[in-house]
Amino acid sequence: VGFRLGPGGLEPLTAGAQPLPGPGADPAQVGFTPDGSALVVTDRGTDSIVTFAVGPDGALGPPQTVASSGPTPYGFAFAGRRTLVVTEAFGAEKGAAATSSYSVDGATLTPLSRSVGNGRSEICWAVVAPGGRCAFTTNFADGGVSRYAIGEDGTITLDDDAAGLSVDGRPGLRDEALSSDGRLLYALDADAGAIFGWAVGEGGTLSALGSWGRLPLTAAGLAAT
Repeated sequence: VGFRLGPGGLEPLTAGAQPLPGPGADPAQVGFTPDGSALVVTDRGTDSIVTFAVGPDGALGPPQTVASSGPTPYGFAFAGRRTLVVTEAFGAEKGAAATSSYSVDGATLTPLSRSVGNGRSEICWAVVAPGGRCAFTTNFADGGVSRYAIGEDGTITLDDDAAGLSVDGRPGLRDEALSSDGRLLYALDADAGAIFGWAVGEGGTLSALGSWGRLPLTAAGLAAT
């Protein structure tokens, strides 16, 4: 469902609603491509990624669907204007978490790297560092933050399965965010009601800064400036 920010707040777009195709849809994340020409939705219910072209008035075109490279596509982030990095939770199968990359051309996605595993479990969200050469992913089931390298052609390789840890083996890591300068990474441990922080060094190395707790256990997402 689409909205425009007007003088009175959010105003629904007349043609801004589009159902996801197929029965059993269960979206995980939605976001615009960097140039705003398309909307991307990961659909973990149908193991697919759905895109919609966005018109000048905000109206969405018909859906385009591409099969996810791996089961349970979840979070995503863009590396530059033409590369999409998507996490895959593999139905919560232990040790089967993976990440894939796709080239982006308007509303058309083409697989580049398929299901690059990190040996961890229940991967959730992804962020890409400034410069587009490094991605961090959170693993909900085991407290690990993995680091992937992103090539100039958009392909990805695993750099470190546990570049950062909340508590190794403890479930709970969900959403994450980088500061605008890319020097700080934060992740939400929803089960513990805490935020963990790391300093981002050369090549994407992570140095723990500590954790801050006493958050409500209903906390689900975070943002950083």
